[in-house]
Amino acid sequence: MIKFLAAMATVALVSGTTAEAGTLDAVKARGTVLCGVSTGVAGFSLADSQGNYSGIDTEICRALAAAVLGDAHKVKFVPLSPPQRFTALQSGEVDLLARNTTWSLTREALLGLVFAPTVFYDGQGFLVAKKLGLKSAKDLSGATICVQPGTTTELNLADYFRKNKLVLKTVVIESEDEIEGAFFAGRCDALTTDASGLAAVRITRAGNPDDYDILPEVISKEPLAPAVRAGDDQWFDVVRWTIFALFDAEEHGLTQASVDQGLKSDDPAVKRLLGVAEGNGKALGLDEQWAYRIVKQVGNYGEIFNRTVGSKGPLKLSRGLNELWTHGGLMYAPPLR
Repeated sequence: MIKFLAAMATVALVSGTTAEAGTLDAVKARGTVLCGVSTGVAGFSLADSQGNYSGIDTEICRALAAAVLGDAHKVKFVPLSPPQRFTALQSGEVDLLARNTTWSLTREALLGLVFAPTVFYDGQGFLVAKKLGLKSAKDLSGATICVQPGTTTELNLADYFRKNKLVLKTVVIESEDEIEGAFFAGRCDALTTDASGLAAVRITRAGNPDDYDILPEVISKEPLAPAVRAGDDQWFDVVRWTIFALFDAEEHGLTQASVDQGLKSDDPAVKRLLGVAEGNGKALGLDEQWAYRIVKQVGNYGEIFNRTVGSKGPLKLSRGLNELWTHGGLMYAPPLR
């Protein structure tokens, strides 16, 4: 009897924690997903003059809105700087953080966050003017480097220079716009951030992109992943499996154009993904067509990649590590069953 009461108390504790968290219910009641994004990175999250956002991070938020609310447009984007982003998530100002943020141990263990699957595998690099004649990151000893504070970029920079016994001089500015402006104004010899971010800066801020080079070294691992508050397992599951559904749809060849045809498929995995075979939606607290709507309204992961950071986007990046596992990449979804 004592063991039974103890077990029931444990169940009640777990149930109470989930009930108190309740982000999924809050989003459904509000009718909008509050999505924390960057203050502006081409290919990831960037607003045009009318305030319309584009980029791979914003598409993840739209996929989530399609799954939960039935409409990919039911998203409010909240631009956040690096120092603002974690506090905004912790305080409930946003439902998830989808702003090219690196998944790391201390961020997950100490900040009360959990990270969903990586949506873009990146690495830190250096942007320099060709006229300086620099060929390697190791040529930067004693050079002045522009970097944002409160980022893994700043820590990686210090580690790399210490490891290679290089002299480090920095210009530290919080604003992305100001740090980029400082670099192009000649206040520093190099700008460092994720390589994808450097590609975006070179295209959008340089008067002549051909005047600048990204040095060949990649000095860190930067798995960029959405984050949610710890302790709300149901919401975390919805965010995590929304991303996995994007990978799975691409693996099965389901696109915005072909997903309706997929509803007639005899493939059991496709039936489960699209809700023809029931069960996945109920397990997540959603209706059974949640993943169908993601693909119909937003597309699969490959479609999102191509139109935001890939061949049809401004950065023209190759898939590389961001290919599906079936094509030599790291994108892999566990069974949706």
